[in-house]
Amino acid sequence: MNARIVAGVDGSAPATAAAEWAAADARRRGLDLRIVHICEQWPHGVGDFSTEYCAGALEAAADRARELAGEVEVTTDLRAGNVIDELIGESASADSLVLGSRGLGGFEGMVLGSVSMAVAGHARGPVVIVRGARREEYGRIVVGYDGSAHSEAAMQYAIEQARACHTRLHVLYAWRPPVFSPYAAAYDSVLEKAFQQEVHAAGERVVPWREKNPDVEITDEHLCDDPAGALIRAAATADLVVVGSRGLGGFASAVLGSVGHAVLHHVTCPVAVVRPRQEGP
Repeated sequence: MNARIVAGVDGSAPATAAAEWAAADARRRGLDLRIVHICEQWPHGVGDFSTEYCAGALEAAADRARELAGEVEVTTDLRAGNVIDELIGESASADSLVLGSRGLGGFEGMVLGSVSMAVAGHARGPVVIVRGARREEYGRIVVGYDGSAHSEAAMQYAIEQARACHTRLHVLYAWRPPVFSPYAAAYDSVLEKAFQQEVHAAGERVVPWREKNPDVEITDEHLCDDPAGALIRAAATADLVVVGSRGLGGFASAVLGSVGHAVLHHVTCPVAVVRPRQEGP
């Protein structure tokens, strides 16, 4: 297991919230924390100001993290380069990568920036996207679980988080029914039978996780609903939502599935997007 959490910062408010979340997580799980600022090339003539700003933003984030991290070792890294490429590179050797939802370069009305979206889709491990400081705690983590390899990785990460936070884990499976003609005979009975089969299979998938993790309270819920919509609604009373970067419905070439994409854009609590490490770049 990689024993270091990495937080990417840029001086924005969401990045500060990300550093705070990463510090708290490092303290809970006894991991080291590294705060990274990638200083991109600024126009000619403002290079000195750019470096000074980057260094100041990095140290401010690190100081705040140290206030929350307790005995955890907090280190910093300031370097030049392409932000997306550098952060994806960091993910290869990190336990997890924590980012703000939108940096300084984003438009004010955007809920998710291009850097966060790109890194969440291509990182080689868990990426936690933090939109802002949370003012209320619910004592519940929600994970979307459909039995795919990506959701298996998400489930493992969610259990680690639930254990560290001493909170319950709610496993959500939402089944999108197949499209039948509304005029088809016996449509309702066929749909109900198919849903009951899905519910049974989904419940069976959770059983081994309960058996292997008796110290974690695990509840599960099965809905005949749109998966993204179900997760977004469940997130209203969650401290963290965990999803695989791609589920069973995703195309093999997709780096971030439609469910993960929708959750990142609409959920206000921290969202962890998890990709199996064995997939590689």
